[in-house]
Amino acid sequence: MNAALQAQWSQAVAALMPHLMLAPIMLPLLTAALMLLLREERQRLKLGMNLVSTLIGLGVSLALLFWTHQSGKPVTMGVYLPGNWPAPFGIVLALDRLSALMLVLTSAIAACAIVFAAARWHRAGVHFHPLFQFQLMGLAGAFLTADLFNLFVFFEIMLAASYGLLLHGSGRVRVQAGLHYIAINLAASSLFLIGVSMLYGITGTLNMADLAQTIPHVADADRGLLHTAAGILATAFLIKAAVWPLNFWLVPAYSAASAPAGALFALMTKVGVYTILRLWTLMFGQEAGPSAHFGSLWLIGGGLITMAFGAIGMLGSQRIATLAGYAAILSSGTLLAASGFGQNLLTAGLLYYLPSSTLAVSALFLLTDLIDRWRNDGSTLAPHELDDDAPFLTPELVPTERLNLDEQEMVLVGRVIPAAAAFLGLAFLLCTLVIAGLPPLSGFVGKFAMLTALLNPLGLGVSPGAQTATVGWVLFAMLIATGLLALLALTRTGMRHFWTTHDRPAPQLRVLEGVPIAVLLAGCIGLALQAGPVMQFTQATANALHAPRGYIDAVMSARPLPGPATPEGAGAGASARRAVDMAASAAAEGAAARMPTPGGTAP
Repeated sequence: MNAALQAQWSQAVAALMPHLMLAPIMLPLLTAALMLLLREERQRLKLGMNLVSTLIGLGVSLALLFWTHQSGKPVTMGVYLPGNWPAPFGIVLALDRLSALMLVLTSAIAACAIVFAAARWHRAGVHFHPLFQFQLMGLAGAFLTADLFNLFVFFEIMLAASYGLLLHGSGRVRVQAGLHYIAINLAASSLFLIGVSMLYGITGTLNMADLAQTIPHVADADRGLLHTAAGILATAFLIKAAVWPLNFWLVPAYSAASAPAGALFALMTKVGVYTILRLWTLMFGQEAGPSAHFGSLWLIGGGLITMAFGAIGMLGSQRIATLAGYAAILSSGTLLAASGFGQNLLTAGLLYYLPSSTLAVSALFLLTDLIDRWRNDGSTLAPHELDDDAPFLTPELVPTERLNLDEQEMVLVGRVIPAAAAFLGLAFLLCTLVIAGLPPLSGFVGKFAMLTALLNPLGLGVSPGAQTATVGWVLFAMLIATGLLALLALTRTGMRHFWTTHDRPAPQLRVLEGVPIAVLLAGCIGLALQAGPVMQFTQATANALHAPRGYIDAVMSARPLPGPATPEGAGAGASARRAVDMAASAAAEGAAARMPTPGGTAP
């Protein structure tokens, strides 16, 4: 895109701001509401509405992403006041590079999931399309909101939709996993409310930016209660982020879900990671006073144990769906451990790794459905134990003589591979490379960036003699070791499914099933090919996260739009407007009073 065209495009997007920020929430809400008015027999119409709405949402998310990353501007923030009340009194939506990145990732995976579902899965149950759109609404709201209570509201919308999507397709396994999934998420929601209420009692606000200003000035007598509230709130988010030992629900639930639902669920753990990263850098960053970096060691320790749990789980998995679930846990643990260091370069590396690993895990969930149907003669939920052994190996895994032959007693070497089987094998290979972090794909680039940051926390060429702490060396070793274990697990599974002979026909692969997988993996390849620009974006995102003053100022300085001219005598309207102005002035004065003086102490 040339400079003139880029400038025109930026001006067009800027003209729609900040109202364009509301589109990722309102678009799926209106689409789902319209689909609920249609009879269930109108599946094709609902499918078309779902696909069109998701693609429009992807276009809007991309426009927002490019708008936030304007050249020459370290921070580009969009703030929207839906109720036209100033922060912290009214609802606030805030858009920055991180939230825009998550919106694009959500829309891209959702578009691929709905195309995959169009082949067969969308007809397996009722209300699939409205639930899908409500899930997108909850995800988008969670990424855009700047208020803890509204974060809870969007969490509940997202979870309520996921309950229905998990049960889509029915079956005893899905119902059993769904009951556990609902129970643990209801417990997490209860902890969420308890933590939020305690924070509100201590600080008197739930606006994220206002919390960031208030926490440094909390009285010492209330500091312990503040940390307790933050710990309870973090527990709710860590349940969603699948930290050990609170992740026992994830693998059974995700592996039981239908393929498109599983691909979308790969984003759910990233919601927990996003929320922790957002709130921790705002509330307990460098400027948090006595609470600075509170909980960092817990994040690192929990992330490291989760990495080990996920890698060992992958090594012990026999089913691809279970393997994909543990891969999601491994990805989440890696992100949590890296985020706990609070270091710009390491955060930039994990932000590069986040979309890469999510795309690969989503593609693996979609591949699971196709490979299982292939091995089970077209039945997705056929018993897995029927064909679990390699046909030419003994129980001791020793080749059996004269069994790796065809009906003419010829060795099965050099045979033409069916195109569908070749596509599945190549896609599985690419997923293996990304999840294990092997070159030349994006998984390697993300892990290499994190390893580089651990070896030299201040950057290459800046501090050649910088020493890495012990916990940094532990993460360094875990990044390499878990990648090796993931490689072993995925290679063993690939050999069993693609390198052995099977008494079954060639796989039946539809275009609508192959294209979404190809697009997701093409995203991983594109991230590797454009590693330089993407790393520049993630570095700018990390710098803004660890210097949250720009976020705080943008949210707290947003002012309501003036209303229409009030005729003389319309006292009620004028009084309401004066009340808003007085509230805004009081908020500004309160914020100024809490700010430290040049000497470093609060007035």
